[in-house]
Amino acid sequence: MSPDPAFLATAVEAVVRAGDIHLSKFRSGVRVDKKGAIDLVTEVDLEVERMFRAMIAERFPDHDVLAEEMGGAATGARCRWVFDPLDGTTNYAHGLPIFCASLALEIDGQAEVAAIYDATRQELFTAERGVGAWLNGEPMKVSDTAAIIDALLVTGFPYTVQQQPEHYLTVFGAYISRARAVRRLGSAALDLCYVAAGRMDGFWEESLQPWDTMAGALIVQEAGGRVTALDGGPWVPANGHILASNGLLHQQMLEIFRAAR
Repeated sequence: MSPDPAFLATAVEAVVRAGDIHLSKFRSGVRVDKKGAIDLVTEVDLEVERMFRAMIAERFPDHDVLAEEMGGAATGARCRWVFDPLDGTTNYAHGLPIFCASLALEIDGQAEVAAIYDATRQELFTAERGVGAWLNGEPMKVSDTAAIIDALLVTGFPYTVQQQPEHYLTVFGAYISRARAVRRLGSAALDLCYVAAGRMDGFWEESLQPWDTMAGALIVQEAGGRVTALDGGPWVPANGHILASNGLLHQQMLEIFRAAR
């Protein structure tokens, strides 16, 4: 199935509308609840997801939706929208302006269209498989950094980090000791976009969900980067572990992770 032009248009409209909602409630004392000890959900997450589900039900009633807050049962549809209504919820809840809406469309199990919108910076990242990746309509490409000592890397910790902090700190320390610097921004979707845009040279993280990574991974690939599992094998969104880079650093990043493990 070739992607319908309406798919990318819908993806862009959805994430921009999500961003409008984000900004309308940002720093306004929104309700925050806990899904886990450090895993938060705000009323904005839920409002945005309801908006999106209504949009898809109206435009593509035969499509499936998988989204962070309300899940999504598979019906066998060839098309499935994978949506994070607010990636960076902890940042948002604390008034830190690093968050976005992230959306990908799978067709026959493969992401074909992606859109991620950072409303605070008015940055729209988009991609179509086999066509390219863009930032506000301008083509994107990954960096040309070839040595890990010259690299700016980015990562995140899962909500289970307190259960086994030694593991994550060991891996984090291994990268810190080899790279120019390592950042932790709190939004996996934006981390991936920044790799695609050449702002970061590589990204790794464990225990993520498909809605965290599916759109960003396609954007990285279409910007000329490489995406694999942390063991170097094929990246499978449902497995939760990902390493994305400009390609030139990929083997070096894999070797650092293996040594740390």
